[in-house]
Amino acid sequence: MLRQVRNGALVLTIAAMGVLACGGNAQAETAPVAIEVLTPRAAFTDDASMQVRLKVDGHDTDVIKAADPSNVVTTRVTVQPGAQIPWHTHHGPVFVTIAQGELTYVSSDGCSRRLYPTGTAFVDPGHGHVHTAYNSGKAVTVFVATFFETPPGTAPITIPADGPADCKIPTS
Repeated sequence: MLRQVRNGALVLTIAAMGVLACGGNAQAETAPVAIEVLTPRAAFTDDASMQVRLKVDGHDTDVIKAADPSNVVTTRVTVQPGAQIPWHTHHGPVFVTIAQGELTYVSSDGCSRRLYPTGTAFVDPGHGHVHTAYNSGKAVTVFVATFFETPPGTAPITIPADGPADCKIPTS
C-alpha cells in the first residue's frame, strides 16, 4: 500500500511539474507549481453523502451534491509568485484552505475572479466546473486541497480542460 501511495505521489508530482512548468527553463530549481500528496486515497467506511450550498458574492445559491464522496485525497500545493495552474476541472468538490500567500481563482463562467488571502477557504464545485488559479501576490502561496469523489487507484485528481480564449491571465 505504501508503495502505491509513493508511486501515486511521484506520478502526480511528475505530471504536475511537466504540465505546470512555465517556459521550460531547465535551470529553474523551484517548480512554478508543486503538488505534494499528504494522504493516500481513502474511502468512507460508512455510507456518506454530501451537500454543500454555495453562494458567492450574493449570486444565486449553487447546491453541490455528492452521492458518494468517497475516495478522498488531500494535497498541499505550492505556487510561486506569478505562476498559474492550468485550466482544469475535478471529478467532485474540492475544499481549499489558503495557508500562506494569496491565490486568485478564475472561473470559466464569465472569467470571474476571486482573491483568497491567507486564512481563507473556498469550495470548488468540481463536476465539470472549469477554472484556473494563479498566485497574484509577491510571496509564495501554499494551500491545502481535499478532493472528494476522486477516482480510485492512481488516476489523476484533475481533468485538464480548455479555458475561455478571451479570459486573459496576468503573467509574471
